[in-house]
Amino acid sequence: MDVALTNSIINTATALASAKTSDAVNVAVLKQAMNMQEVAAATLLEALPQPALATSGTLGTQVNTYA
Repeated sequence: MDVALTNSIINTATALASAKTSDAVNVAVLKQAMNMQEVAAATLLEALPQPALATSGTLGTQVNTYA
């Protein structure tokens, strides 16, 4: 068996294992960042004031679109 071929196979296998681990770490960090963004966005949306509903007139008194 050719030693160079064996070394090439070993190097390829090592690189693939390293890439798989790196990808898993990258996905975990991405999920954590997206969860933090979700919490921040929800907090910002809750902080927005609710507009007052119309009490008279023909516009906005029949359907509550914020419900």
